[in-house]
Amino acid sequence: MGWITVLPPERVDLDSCVTCGLCLPVCPTYRLTGDETASPRGRLAAIDAVDQGIAPVDERFGEIIDFCLQCRACETACPSLVPFGRIIEGATAEVRAQTPSVEGRLRRFGVTTALRTIPLLRSGAIALGLLQRLGLASRGLRTIPLPERSARGGSWGPGEGPVATLFIGCVADAWFSDIHQATIEVLVAAGYRVEAPSSQTCCGALAAHDGFIDGAEKMAEQNRAALRDAEVVVVDVAGCGAHLKDDPEFGHKVLDVTQVVAEAIDDGRLPVLEGNGELVAVQDPCHLEHGQGIIEQPRTVLWAAGYDVVDADRGGLCCGAAGTYLVDHPDTSSELGRRKATAVANTGATLVASANAGCEMQLRRFLDDGYVVRHPVEIYASSLAGEGHMSDD
Repeated sequence: MGWITVLPPERVDLDSCVTCGLCLPVCPTYRLTGDETASPRGRLAAIDAVDQGIAPVDERFGEIIDFCLQCRACETACPSLVPFGRIIEGATAEVRAQTPSVEGRLRRFGVTTALRTIPLLRSGAIALGLLQRLGLASRGLRTIPLPERSARGGSWGPGEGPVATLFIGCVADAWFSDIHQATIEVLVAAGYRVEAPSSQTCCGALAAHDGFIDGAEKMAEQNRAALRDAEVVVVDVAGCGAHLKDDPEFGHKVLDVTQVVAEAIDDGRLPVLEGNGELVAVQDPCHLEHGQGIIEQPRTVLWAAGYDVVDADRGGLCCGAAGTYLVDHPDTSSELGRRKATAVANTGATLVASANAGCEMQLRRFLDDGYVVRHPVEIYASSLAGEGHMSDD
């Protein structure tokens, strides 16, 4: 059986791979296993075999596709500009369509329904907050405020001036509301009026990465309606931003918050604050570096916050979080997480900046007590308020 979903690979995209192998050193799963089928080149060969009718979409094909972290480091390294992210999402959708299972139906509910059901997310956040206070929740999660704080539907800042529409998302709204609060504070200080339409929903990235393209498209339609009139859409979670920037209707309006804040620092709307030589280690999320090509702006924000910036594994491998990957492949995810934590520890910094919620959770899992992991804009907001070094409270 050939392709049956709406996202078969384009022949021109498959043919653009010249099998040069430059993707191999940057691929986390190939680096860990040395297995050609665990490389971008190997996965493209498997997809090509299905496209030509040589191989079926079976359990083995599903294993090859599912083992990919979708970090997109291969796209950065590829001289032929193979759109691997788009191809692998289509192949994942094919696996879901042709190999249905109970696990797949549960997964579909989780990433297409639960993540856009606000009462369910808020109830879950409150439950997790209570478990944290009882010492029963994962150390990967930062302390969730009780009651849960949401920026959804709010408006802040001057009545006139440029309007920045804040993308709220789902998990970030429920578990990482402090990042949204810091983003709002810094944007208002830069002269923006910040709006957060209540009608927006989950970005759909997890649904798309897991192969549920129809669910991702429903979320996209809702967000298009909610964000259609926005002047600029500011996103403070790198994974969400990378997905939203690909939207054909409003993707051109989407900016990562570090892009907006770095520009305001450069043109003098936000100050460069005096530091004391304290170190901050920067972890580059895959969907910021490879998905959006953003590298320097987080460093500008941290420098302006008064810190001496050091790189944690610059150009290194994915941290292993990768959405639901840490659940699907816990051993591989953990090994990558340990390697990333070791790279951070080697910098000598105890304050760590990461612009993606999933990466933050992974770093918290594997870094020892005494390390503080925060979004770059949270660190800048703390310095702007004169609060000094951030704590992990």
